[in-house]
Amino acid sequence: MQTKRNIIIFVVIALLCGWLGVIIDHFIPEQPNGNTLGMGIWLVLPLLTTIFLRAFAGDGWRDMGLALNLKGNAKWYLVAFLIYPITTFLLLSFGYLTGWMDFSNFNFQAISSAFVSVFFIQFIKNIFEESVWRGYLTSKLLQFKLNDFWLYVTVGVVWGAWHIPYFLVFLSDSDIASVLPVNRLVFAIIGIVTMIVWTIMYTEIYLITRSIWPLVLMHATEDALINPLMLDGYISIAQNKEFFVSPTAGIVTTLLYLAIGLALRKIRKRYIPSLR
Repeated sequence: MQTKRNIIIFVVIALLCGWLGVIIDHFIPEQPNGNTLGMGIWLVLPLLTTIFLRAFAGDGWRDMGLALNLKGNAKWYLVAFLIYPITTFLLLSFGYLTGWMDFSNFNFQAISSAFVSVFFIQFIKNIFEESVWRGYLTSKLLQFKLNDFWLYVTVGVVWGAWHIPYFLVFLSDSDIASVLPVNRLVFAIIGIVTMIVWTIMYTEIYLITRSIWPLVLMHATEDALINPLMLDGYISIAQNKEFFVSPTAGIVTTLLYLAIGLALRKIRKRYIPSLR
């Protein structure tokens, strides 16, 4: 009952904190775009909630996944690091072969430099996220022995719904347009579906390693690679083809991530008997 109560408390706060941030930003209009107090509250409050629940509400710290668990798992750190670069390479190759992507402004050296320059910041930011979504919510739901797919959907929906204020308010119009030519509501729906699919990959690596660190590495790699690729204009996508080959939320992209997630699940269940 205690675990169930604490999960409910966490979910309620996680789903409301972004809207609290929106209200606060409404009363403080002069703030840097993309770096407001409200966004800070949205990002930090779920982590503060998990710390409170672990320290003062009986959850404890054992299942947070803070250990590196490198023994026997080094290859999974490598897998986590390579998933987004390899998927992006396959997607760009597909875009090139179909003629749906324009590489006139593609500059590998500049992209590499951008990746290196923001990776550390993204790594720190994603300690906040992965301590919450895998280190807390996933680890607590595992105690209820949910079916794998219910676990994916539950975590993915809550994770995606936490992003709704970001999709509808915090994210700039230009950033949305660089991903898909849709309105904010449609973008939010697509974003939640994407989060659910991503959750399969993240959950499986967490189940295999029982550590948040390969996930922090994986998430930071995605943010440092794909965001600059799209937002800085290194590639452009033919009109109406964004829905298929957007590196963030295209149909082909999402299907690739789904295939990777299900392949990881198959590997875990077939080749790691203790994790079936």
